[in-house]
Amino acid sequence: MTTFNLNFNDKFEGTGITDGVYEVIVNMASEKATQNGAEYAEIDLIVRNDVQQKHGNQHIFHKIWKSKETGKYNFQMFNTLGWAFQLQENKAYNTIDELLQDFFMKTARVTVKNEKSEYNGKTYENLNVKRWEQTQFPQVGHQFKEKSAASTQAMPTIDDSMLPF
Repeated sequence: MTTFNLNFNDKFEGTGITDGVYEVIVNMASEKATQNGAEYAEIDLIVRNDVQQKHGNQHIFHKIWKSKETGKYNFQMFNTLGWAFQLQENKAYNTIDELLQDFFMKTARVTVKNEKSEYNGKTYENLNVKRWEQTQFPQVGHQFKEKSAASTQAMPTIDDSMLPF
């Protein structure tokens, strides 16, 4: 029989991240668009599990929207993120995608706040990043959660001889 211990520092805290300051790591960063065609960059942050803090392994999704008037991003936001992620200043990028790829696995310290917003007569709850800072824990020991064995198994190969028609 295998033995195990309960660890109350690793318990489910509910679905939402509470207002506060968190050390995060970038899981993914990519450009996306809504069904209506509004374009934005999405930064998928994970609350680091190598730093003593609540909500470890939970995601914070930060969006940077293109201006409806100009169709362009406000680069002050990208400059802020680049500084927080401690990227090389004045590095030249050919595309936004190149810049977003540089964000991968970078760390920062963010202040988040749960806020309500209205759009088309509906009220939404949003977790918004209100402040970006450089990490206070530059040594990264974050361990990404592994996917379950069932979700990582390869699909079986099926050839024509196996089909009934």
